[in-house]
Amino acid sequence: MTTIKLWNSAARGKVDFAPLDPSNVRMYVCGPTVYDRAHIGNARPAVVFDVLFRLLRHVYGEDHVTYVRNITDIEDKIMDRAKERGVSIAEITAETTRWYQEDMAALGSLPPTHQPRATQFVPQMVAMIETLVAKGHAYEAQGHVLFEVANYPEYGRLSGRSTDDMIAGARVEVAPFKRDPMDFVLWKPSAPDQPGWESPWGRGRPGWHIECSAMAAELLGETFDIHGGGADLLFPHHENEIAQSRCACPEGGFAKLWMHNGMINVDGRKMSKSLGNFLTVEDLRDQAPGEVLRLALLFTHYRGVLDWTEQRLSEARDALAKWGPLVEGVTPGEAPAVLEALMDDLNTPAAFAEMHRLARAGEVEALAGAMAIMGIEAPHAGKADGALVESLLARRAEARAARDFAAADMIRKGLDEAGIVVIDQKGGPSEWRPGPDFDPAKLEALR
Repeated sequence: MTTIKLWNSAARGKVDFAPLDPSNVRMYVCGPTVYDRAHIGNARPAVVFDVLFRLLRHVYGEDHVTYVRNITDIEDKIMDRAKERGVSIAEITAETTRWYQEDMAALGSLPPTHQPRATQFVPQMVAMIETLVAKGHAYEAQGHVLFEVANYPEYGRLSGRSTDDMIAGARVEVAPFKRDPMDFVLWKPSAPDQPGWESPWGRGRPGWHIECSAMAAELLGETFDIHGGGADLLFPHHENEIAQSRCACPEGGFAKLWMHNGMINVDGRKMSKSLGNFLTVEDLRDQAPGEVLRLALLFTHYRGVLDWTEQRLSEARDALAKWGPLVEGVTPGEAPAVLEALMDDLNTPAAFAEMHRLARAGEVEALAGAMAIMGIEAPHAGKADGALVESLLARRAEARAARDFAAADMIRKGLDEAGIVVIDQKGGPSEWRPGPDFDPAKLEALR
């Protein structure tokens, strides 16, 4: 069996993946903080690590992989949103968790083995904090409990940052009760109108970083195989997780291998609400089916910066429009070159290049198998009314000949919205085919 090779952020290089226990390969991925609609940045790790989940299941067996992706349902942003909307925190988190799970399912992601909510594991967090205090790695101050970074000499090794860089990167909160600016909160007091739990340090709530350490230890053990998440979490979140986990359980190694997916730009610029290019998965699902969005998210290697553009969506639509009819009703076969690409640090660009070759060569069983392992569902476009489409294209050609470009553009726009892919041929009639988002009702409305 070919060995899976994965980039280990901690080692800063590609390593052979050797699970601690091949009968139970264990992976933890940081999930969303649920206070609003999931954005495309939330979608990328969900899709990337779903591909890895599928690959591990393919290699080690479906019953031999445990995948945990958490839900952070207690955090200041959630409390602010609940107050803003005048509803309970429970209502906010229930609604936004449902939205997130629906969106990720629409993108073809399998449900993780466990989807723990932070509020379900507060006792485990309190117990871990108590251990850290007892071992001298944490201290209480003014109702807070803080991790003392100076007591963990390896702090910063994952991110490779200097102390000055870490202070700047963490945007550390300057507080008089901290012994050092780098110390981070494990527990903080709650006001009467804020959610809280009883603890040895009074009524309060956990800090964000301790949540993942406690849930990973409870569900995967003190040492597990892979920890994943976005590159934005490498510091300080993952650095803090390592410190508190290894200090609380020095006999355990926490995660053996760390993986981080790259960030997302939109049309070449960093995604930001202030720039007006903030894309939610809900917005994108109005533009294209989930399988198109999934393919577009995977075109770029997971470690690279992904630039989201309309051209990327168009290329994904075209690819699926070609592949869908080829694999319809076909029993998936082996696709060794695609599998080999994925086993080389999830090299999806190489996998897609091979899938295009398979399509051109008519190797449809292998193409179907490749789509299956990558979680790309073949679109079921259905049959379009060919006579109607040809009639509309003829009317468009007449309008263009008469230089009535507004009318021609309106027909083309209607066909696009109905999911009909039109390919204009130089010096000849336009070709067409139903795309993966073909909608017979919208086509009929153009009659």
